[in-house]
Amino acid sequence: MIYLGSDHAGFVLKQGLIKHLESRGMEYTDCGCNGETVDYPDIAKLVCHNVLGGNENRGVLICGTGVGASMAANRIKGIRAALCGDYYSAKYTRLHNDANVICLGGRVLGAGLASELLEVFLNTEFEGGKHALRIEKLDS
Repeated sequence: MIYLGSDHAGFVLKQGLIKHLESRGMEYTDCGCNGETVDYPDIAKLVCHNVLGGNENRGVLICGTGVGASMAANRIKGIRAALCGDYYSAKYTRLHNDANVICLGGRVLGAGLASELLEVFLNTEFEGGKHALRIEKLDS
């Protein structure tokens, strides 16, 4: 399952990503906001606790720059959130880092690029091997 959440600064981009997911027939849960002013740490907690509920779950967090959302998410044990603004980072954060949450900047990215980043993030599998050993060190 894909869990999405944004603060007010990321709301418009989140709505665009929801349309993208719907056009691809992908299931998702919108964890807020609905356009009202909210604090990104609260939305990050909602999304991340849902992501931790299953091995195949992925999260998408959007705030103005994506920085605050990534900082909030990475405070939660078991979350590996990555702020991405380019294709390479979105791909390799899954391939090598097994990231389970992608963070995006609503005031930084356009809808087209954000959709591409989401696609590669969702469709790239973790490579494992030596990278799994490195991930274990993050949790110790």
